[in-house]
Amino acid sequence: MPFGHTRKLSVLLAILVSLCLPPALAEESAEHRAELSGGAQENYLAELKRRYGTQDERRALLAHVNRLLDTYAMRAGYQVGQAQRQDLLYRISVSAPGELLVREESRAERGTQLAVRNQRVPVFGVDPFVRYDCPASGPSCVLRNPLDGSPLLTIVRDHAGAAELAKAFSFLIRNVQKS
Repeated sequence: MPFGHTRKLSVLLAILVSLCLPPALAEESAEHRAELSGGAQENYLAELKRRYGTQDERRALLAHVNRLLDTYAMRAGYQVGQAQRQDLLYRISVSAPGELLVREESRAERGTQLAVRNQRVPVFGVDPFVRYDCPASGPSCVLRNPLDGSPLLTIVRDHAGAAELAKAFSFLIRNVQKS
């Protein structure tokens, strides 16, 4: 009898542990894709419009994406142990119909060096789902360009922040694809 209880407890423990572990990337992708449509999308967009005081979905999405980019910016202070630490700051805007402009500013930790790089991201015909990676080692997460999977944005390593930014950016791409 005690052996039967031990086995039942170990099975129960295994089930509880599996429920507490972070979901696999495939499950996260399916969940993220599900959030891009239906009632969840309407609720998300309504909340953003309320939060940013606008009735324009695109303005609300741009404001939210840019606020998240400010919040999770990769600052030199997070890059402990790296030789050339720098701030990476981003700004997203709509540059033309069907095209986003990603402005990247990199500032050296010391000095006045400022480098600006602009990248145009055409969004017509691309999968709006933005993927991201947050390697276990290192201080950053990378959001991938939906066009070709290349690195697009680098932010501080924060899974929840990267997930929210990817979600908002995905909604923004869908919105820009409509115009």
